[in-house]
Amino acid sequence: MTKVAILGNAGGGKSTLSKALSDAKHLPLYQLDKLAWNPGWVATPKEAFDREHKSIVKKDAWMIDGMAFLESIKRRIECADTIILIDHPLWIHYCWAAKHQFMCLFQDRPDFVDGCPMLPKTWQLAEMIWRIDKHLRPTLLELMENHQDNKQLYRIQSADELTVPGKGTAVIKESLIY
Repeated sequence: MTKVAILGNAGGGKSTLSKALSDAKHLPLYQLDKLAWNPGWVATPKEAFDREHKSIVKKDAWMIDGMAFLESIKRRIECADTIILIDHPLWIHYCWAAKHQFMCLFQDRPDFVDGCPMLPKTWQLAEMIWRIDKHLRPTLLELMENHQDNKQLYRIQSADELTVPGKGTAVIKESLIY
């Protein structure tokens, strides 16, 4: 496990999992939200994003947290040796995303871009979660199925599969760290 792509809908625990695995496996962590956005919710131009993403996936070792563009997902999957898809029921993504939004009342998200307040984007986040589930999720499942013979694949389908006692959402039980 040297090139790990962590994919899945918003609010599913990708960032928490990627930090824990990155630390445990001593892999450099790249969070695509930080690459895709700049302060004030200004999107990174697609050409600049693609250039940086290509540079990252060419490296010898990495852990990439996030989704971004479908083309980048396909490239990441091709280059990865391990793919983790967080695929909770839709209601879990909504509940956990709502919890993140609520917590933003008290502090900024440490895993996001400074100068991008989360609360004003709550409705857009809810719409995005629905769109990803209905339109992108089937594609992600198909991509995983296409690589079942040549990649390590993990599909996380419940909160229990991510829980470490006393730590909250952190790592995949009995598979990647232990």
